[in-house]
Amino acid sequence: MRCLVARVNYKTLIVICVVFTLITVLLWNKCAKDLTYPTPHRAQLAPTQEVEENGQPPEAAPMAREVVYEEIDCLINEDMTIKGRREGAEVFLPFSWVEKYFEVYGRLAQYEGLERFEFSHSYSKVYAQREPYHPSGVFMSFEGYNVEVRDRVKCISGMEGVPISTQWGPQGYFYPIQIAQYGLSHYSKNLTERTPGIEGYDKAEDREGNHSPWTVPKGCSIAAVMDQAHSTVTRQFSTADHSDGISLPLGNSKDFVLSFDIKFMSNGSVSVVIETTEKGPPFVIHYVTTNMLISLKDREVTYGIGPRTSWSTVTRDLLTDLRKGVGLSNTKVVKATKVMPRCIVQLVLQGSGFIDNITISSTAHRAAFFSASDWLLRNQDERGGWPIKVTRKLGEGFRSLESGWYSAMAQGQAMSTLVRAYLLTHNTSYLNAALRATAPFKQTSEQHGVKAVFMNKYDWYEEYPTTPSSFVLNGFIYSLIGLYDVAETAGDKLGQEAGVLFSRGVESLKAMLPLFDTGSGTVYDLRHFILGTVPNIARWDYHTTHINQLQLLASIDSAPIFKEYLKRWKTYLKGGRAKHN
Repeated sequence: MRCLVARVNYKTLIVICVVFTLITVLLWNKCAKDLTYPTPHRAQLAPTQEVEENGQPPEAAPMAREVVYEEIDCLINEDMTIKGRREGAEVFLPFSWVEKYFEVYGRLAQYEGLERFEFSHSYSKVYAQREPYHPSGVFMSFEGYNVEVRDRVKCISGMEGVPISTQWGPQGYFYPIQIAQYGLSHYSKNLTERTPGIEGYDKAEDREGNHSPWTVPKGCSIAAVMDQAHSTVTRQFSTADHSDGISLPLGNSKDFVLSFDIKFMSNGSVSVVIETTEKGPPFVIHYVTTNMLISLKDREVTYGIGPRTSWSTVTRDLLTDLRKGVGLSNTKVVKATKVMPRCIVQLVLQGSGFIDNITISSTAHRAAFFSASDWLLRNQDERGGWPIKVTRKLGEGFRSLESGWYSAMAQGQAMSTLVRAYLLTHNTSYLNAALRATAPFKQTSEQHGVKAVFMNKYDWYEEYPTTPSSFVLNGFIYSLIGLYDVAETAGDKLGQEAGVLFSRGVESLKAMLPLFDTGSGTVYDLRHFILGTVPNIARWDYHTTHINQLQLLASIDSAPIFKEYLKRWKTYLKGGRAKHN
């Protein structure tokens, strides 16, 4: 009996083992067909705010469990199929597809060795306004602008000291908006950055003694002389034909903004030898007494600075000059380059003339600001405007703007620049030019002005005075800021006209703001209303410009509409949308 029971138990055990083995094989085959990925750590998926608010990176999960993902076809709008992954009821789509399809942005980032994924609805950020706007203060967020490094800036003119634009043509031209922005950015940087350190070369004590830091080849000469016009002891120099020139060692590897006072008595040049991060011989930048713009030959970059037959100051950012020269092209875009200056080796003189006040500094924002201000002063025409000498086609349905058109944005930003030059110097020439700049605001585009009237009721100042009118929002608000700057600075009497133009424009803006709101962003202009075409949606950096401009206006006008739209438009940057029915 005992043997019979044992025999029965033995058979039962064999059956159980066989069943267990079959189940194991089936599960093994099933798992082999699946793709297995580790579940992301919580640190990978934590929002950006967690680090920003707590000051510490998020903690990693104690253990990452293994989760099975299955590949699955995803049909998108019955139009296309992409490969996704499924985990139970959840389906995951590739972010590379999500990013392009929804125009959103994300990246993998590491913080102290922990990796996370950061997602954002837009790529642009709103700047924090420090204080209520005032004409003497920082201009919006322009302390963060670097106009000269834009790839549509061909170079900084050696003769004028302002940007040459290739925005709408590779030949290069002076674009008043870009020049004003160049001035406003350097003005704002001058207020917000530390005072730069300045190192002088060939100092006065060198000139008074017997020691001279200059290397003078045979047949050349340099001497300390009193120059009555300059009211100081300067260096008079003369070089022989075909000589290597008179040289001054600099040896500065820290800063790259060179400045000197110069007066030439003949054709000549001031050249700078620069060691760079690129292997090979040094680069040389020549500043020559010609009217050429810029050229590149081998490792030599040349800028024309004009005759300079009377005393003037030349201030050059050698980093910008080097990179614009190396990246020189025949297209609208300056080629990208990794060449960086490592050391300013020496300065070399050719020709005959006088030189003084040779310095190298980290920045020269004030000099750049006044280059822009003085260009605007010299180039304002008899109608009070700065004509834009290039043809501009805004889009289908708009008549082309022929060379010589005015822009309300150019007028406004030029006024903001000139007002600040006046406040720094009390030179009334700057203020008078800003006052004259209001004239085109009173003339329609048909009259060669910048004014349009919306629905026969609301005055609007056109960035592009097209036919029919285009009603560009950001350019209009920039023009309002310029009018405000003039009205506030000139006072009730002189600034009355600018004040009236500003008030009319602000009332138009309050009435028309709803037309620029899409419920999820803003539009750049009103072509969809005027032409009946598809809306011209503002890309995110223009949308944040609209927000920044409303912030500024809200600081000088307490109307609730500015605060209301400011709040709503900020939510769009994080994916906010208007409610639907």
